[in-house]
Amino acid sequence: MKNLELEKMLYDPTVSKIVVYILTILIIIGVSKFIKNYFRKKVASVSSRYQSQKIVSFASYLLIIIASVIIFTDKLGEVSVAFGVAGAGIAFALQEVIASFAGWFAITFNNFYRVGDRVKLGGIRGDVIDIGLLRTTMMEIGDWVDGDLYNGRTVRVLNSFIFKEPVFNYSGEYPFLWDEISIVVRSESDIAMTDKILNDSAAEVVEQYEIDSKEEWKKLVRKFMIEDARIDHMVTCLIDPSGIKFTLRYITNFKLRRITKDLLSRGILNKINDSNGAVELAVSTIELSTRPALELKMMNKTLS
Repeated sequence: MKNLELEKMLYDPTVSKIVVYILTILIIIGVSKFIKNYFRKKVASVSSRYQSQKIVSFASYLLIIIASVIIFTDKLGEVSVAFGVAGAGIAFALQEVIASFAGWFAITFNNFYRVGDRVKLGGIRGDVIDIGLLRTTMMEIGDWVDGDLYNGRTVRVLNSFIFKEPVFNYSGEYPFLWDEISIVVRSESDIAMTDKILNDSAAEVVEQYEIDSKEEWKKLVRKFMIEDARIDHMVTCLIDPSGIKFTLRYITNFKLRRITKDLLSRGILNKINDSNGAVELAVSTIELSTRPALELKMMNKTLS
C-alpha cells in the first residue's frame, strides 16, 4: 500500500514540476557562481568586475522568474485574471520601487555614474560605494566637515532620483577639477615677483596633473561638442580696495582638491617669506580713536 502511494506521488505532475523547478534553480545558481568567479579572476578593473557581478546576479534572478513562469504556466493560468486585477493596484503602490528599478537599469547601461565616482545626488555629495537594484549607497563628504573629506556617514539614495533631479558627477567623464586660490598683497608689493611666486608654486604642485588631464580632455573634446579649454594653470590680478588680488586657477584630481590647495598655500607662503619684504600680504586694519572720558557729577541737594 505504501509502495503504491509512493509510486503515485512520484508520477504526480505537480511533484515532477517541483523537482524540475528545484533542479533548474540549482543549475542557475551554480552557473551564476561559476561566471562570477571567472570574472573575479579575469577582470582586472575593480569597476568592471563590480558591474559584471551585478549584471550576472540580475540575470540569474531574471532566469529564475522566467523558469517559474514556464514550469508552472498551467497553474498560473488559473489565476491570471486575479493577477491582472491586482496588477494595477500593485503597480500604483510600488511605483517608487518600479521607478528605482528603472533608475538602476539606466544607471547601469547609460553610464550615469559608476562605483568609485564622486557624485551629488539629491543635494548629497559623496563617493559611490554600491549600486543596488533600488538604492545607491554613498560615503558622504562635507556637511560639518570642511573640504572634500569623508564625514563618516553612509547615505542611501533611491535610484529614482536620477529622473527627478540633476546628477552631478565629479569624475565620470573627466576625473579632474578646476580650482582657484586667491591672495591679496599690498599695493606696494612687487607685482612681477608675486606673479612668479604663484606660477612657480603651481608648476611644482600641479604640473603632473596638467600632463595627465590633457589626454583625458582630448577624449572629452572628441566625444562632446565642447571647446578646447586651457588646461595649464593661470594667474590673474584684480585691483582690490585692500590691495591687489591675485587668483591662481589650476587643475587637480577630483579626490585631491583639499590636499592640492594645502600644498599650494604652503608653497606660496614660504616663497612670500623668502622675498625679503618685496611681497607682503595685505592685512585689514581697524583704526580706533579715543575720546576723553565723560565725568558725571551728581549734586546732592539738601532738602530743608
